[in-house]
Amino acid sequence: MPLGTLDRTPPPFFKQGPSALSKLMVCSALALFLMVADARFRITQPLRAAVATVLYPVQWVAMRPVFAARIASDYFEALSSAQAREQEARKRLAEQSLRAVQTQQLALENQQLRKLLGLRERITTPSQAAEVLYEAADPYTRKVIIDKGLTSGVVAGSPVIDESGVLGQVTRVDPLVSEVTLVTDRDQAIPVLNTRTGSRGVAYGDPHEGGLELRYMAANADVQAGDLLTTSGVDAVYPAGIPIAKVVKVEKRPDSAFAHIVCRPEGAVDSARHVMVVKPISSQLPPRPAAPEDATAAARKEKGLRK
Repeated sequence: MPLGTLDRTPPPFFKQGPSALSKLMVCSALALFLMVADARFRITQPLRAAVATVLYPVQWVAMRPVFAARIASDYFEALSSAQAREQEARKRLAEQSLRAVQTQQLALENQQLRKLLGLRERITTPSQAAEVLYEAADPYTRKVIIDKGLTSGVVAGSPVIDESGVLGQVTRVDPLVSEVTLVTDRDQAIPVLNTRTGSRGVAYGDPHEGGLELRYMAANADVQAGDLLTTSGVDAVYPAGIPIAKVVKVEKRPDSAFAHIVCRPEGAVDSARHVMVVKPISSQLPPRPAAPEDATAAARKEKGLRK
């Protein structure tokens, strides 16, 4: 091929256009112009609106997982917060219920103590307050333990009463505590006086029949339901006039000479908390006078000493 026929123009790869600096300046000027024009005349607003309209469905679909995750997170946070508030509310309700019960119990104890103080003022016999600690473990007896013993001056046989009536009698005394046998115990007996008729009798403990049974009363005795039985004071133990029980049922049996009389104790034998321990009446009685023979022997002995 002849040399004159060769194309001596450089290939497109090596063609030299505008320089990079020129392109940068042109693009910068165009960008600046577009920014100023958009800021002043908003010439690109229709284009933006069109692009936003076209891209909105894509944007909506792309944001659904984000919204779902946000809703789920808000739901679980709200559920956890609601459960925490519920637990706190239940706790506060339980505390308020406990305080209400304690307040009610304290009010009841205060009322009982006031009645005991009033009863103590009416009784001239020396007495002291005590608190019931617990019931005896024997299921076949009706006994309670109080927090006063020998160190507090309690003696065996001391009557125990509450604001409503007689509860029982101290049957065993330890240094710090004492055992009280309630009037409803089957081995307990107490002389009583019918305040309506003035007749005397003896009430025995009978837990199966309601508390007490007035035994050995004649079938024709004047005893009616509702009669109040009080201490008679003839046993030298209980002060006279303290309520013991009320008659609730009188049965006259044709096959027996005695009536079956059931009584309900006036004292709170099943729920007493604060009680009063009274000195037995026998501790306040004057000493029994000496027999005539003893007096004569004492006179002779004194006369012999003088000689």
